[in-house]
Amino acid sequence: MPADSEFAFELAVCQWAERAWSPSGDAAVLVARQFGTKHRRWDTIVLECDPEGLRERAKFGGDSFDSDLLHVLRHAPADWTYYRDALPDPGYPWRYVRESIHEAADRDALETRKRGNRIQIRRVRPYPDWLRRVVAIENKPDLTASAARNLVPQLQRDIALSLADEVWVATAATDERVEPVLLADLPAAAGVLTVDPESGTAEAVWQPRSLSVDDPGTRILDRPADDTSAARFEYVSPDWKHERRLAIAERAYARGWRGYADTMRPDCRHFQLSADETGVYPHCAAKGCLPTAAECRGQCPSYEPEPPAWRSMDWPLDGGPGKAIQRLLVRRRRRQRPGLSE
Repeated sequence: MPADSEFAFELAVCQWAERAWSPSGDAAVLVARQFGTKHRRWDTIVLECDPEGLRERAKFGGDSFDSDLLHVLRHAPADWTYYRDALPDPGYPWRYVRESIHEAADRDALETRKRGNRIQIRRVRPYPDWLRRVVAIENKPDLTASAARNLVPQLQRDIALSLADEVWVATAATDERVEPVLLADLPAAAGVLTVDPESGTAEAVWQPRSLSVDDPGTRILDRPADDTSAARFEYVSPDWKHERRLAIAERAYARGWRGYADTMRPDCRHFQLSADETGVYPHCAAKGCLPTAAECRGQCPSYEPEPPAWRSMDWPLDGGPGKAIQRLLVRRRRRQRPGLSE
């Protein structure tokens, strides 16, 4: 599949990582795209997970838990206990904790009961330690000199914060004897992948340094361009990093990388899925290309809604080919999460 846009290249990287990423040990691999914190968003995230822990995580369902819910689930006791005695101080008002408790109970992830005026909680099952490593990949198919200069501050922030175990840059492979990306002034701690989207292969041409995720991190707030002004930064604790990593992993577990149909128009009669030896990709039959989310929208000049007859083949109405495409992508995503029922 030729990557004629950064979005197409991003899908090629996700396909390759899901198929060929080599984790350390016996870890299972989950891939997601466009994830991060309010300070930073990564193009691709690879989660290396404990296989048994991943199956235990599936018992909580396929939806994600945010940081407030994780605070409750990870500290929920095995026996009935008043929630304020069972949970550590969250650092914010307890009324929000009560909201999280009720939400967890509604999702059958927690049991609650009232004794007098007090809410007692008990876990349904232990929340597993399923996440081992987080690998962040920044996708730059055409890494020009200006793109490399703009990328350096982002990589420096990632390395200083060390929220991910490894940081990589993925760029398109060339026919040069020495890949141009190796001549760019990138931080030595960041790894480099050269990806060939047409063959669906990738090569690690520079190995990254493992970052200290269990140590305090440094969040760079401002780094002036001149050499005389001081940079502004703050330290973050290992506990904060652990909570952020797990919250990111939860969102990645729920969404994966195949959610592109949610921001496109699969109900258009020209929207298709094309498959080759490298994977499955969206395809626009009207334009004959892999569309981006900005191109595939209701205002597209080539947009044509599916005919009503396409949507009324079965009863109850299951929708037309567009709905079938979305169901297919959901099934393929769930297949990567062992223990989730079809």
